[in-house]
Amino acid sequence: MTTGSDGECRGFVPPRGFLVDLDGVVYHGDRVIPSAPGFFRYLRERQIPFLLTTNNSTLGPPEYVTKLARMDIEVAESEVLASADATASYLKQQAPDGGRVYVIGESGLKSAIEVAGFTLAESDAQFVVVGLDRQLTYQKLTTAVRLVRGGAAFVGPNPDTTLPTDDGIIPGAGSFQAAITAASGIRPTIIGKPEPTMLLIGCQRIGTSPADTAIIGDRLDTDIVGGYRAGLKTILVLTGVSTRAEAAAVEVKPDWIFEDLPALQGAVEASRQS
Repeated sequence: MTTGSDGECRGFVPPRGFLVDLDGVVYHGDRVIPSAPGFFRYLRERQIPFLLTTNNSTLGPPEYVTKLARMDIEVAESEVLASADATASYLKQQAPDGGRVYVIGESGLKSAIEVAGFTLAESDAQFVVVGLDRQLTYQKLTTAVRLVRGGAAFVGPNPDTTLPTDDGIIPGAGSFQAAITAASGIRPTIIGKPEPTMLLIGCQRIGTSPADTAIIGDRLDTDIVGGYRAGLKTILVLTGVSTRAEAAAVEVKPDWIFEDLPALQGAVEASRQS
């Protein structure tokens, strides 16, 4: 592991492409991290391919494009891969003819599942999918627990227990999944990070091999572990959840740590000019 700040880049080898997390790297909730727009302009200018890969399942690619545009970051829908879409693809693999799905989640997740040919239902469901839901109720948890205990497959778009917002940390999808696991004894199948599936799809999208790609994230337990499992280089930025002290204490450590995106950009530029 090499640390970096203010352009410091000991041992840093710039990858051919980046998979970039959103929450905690590009923005906190609806508040952009000020350095993010300039970082993406830099990648465009240097023709460095990137893909936004987010565990957040509340929005779909069109909504992310609109949200980022408000933050002065221009991206195409094809440059966004969210766990909601990856989850819908997984369900389609499991049940090509569709089926009934009970969803705890928001519009992005529900829409992706419906577009994939599934019916949203509160009874006789073959799958229970639990993502972030800021309108979570006790009744929703009860329905999910009863369906899972009755044999429905339990699926999680991501296991994030917390989420950074402009108001601070809030409970994430993993917190809801943990409650259902505690009441049912069954753990969910996770589709997003730290599982490698979504990241490997991301590499295919930008045309790079995992070994030539780096993930930029703010969470050790999802971004960094997921990148490690997928065979990517891993970059932790300290603008979100995980800290430098936490990185020093975990088993799977990031390849590099940077204070923020400008420090990473400085390292990339310095390596390109050396």
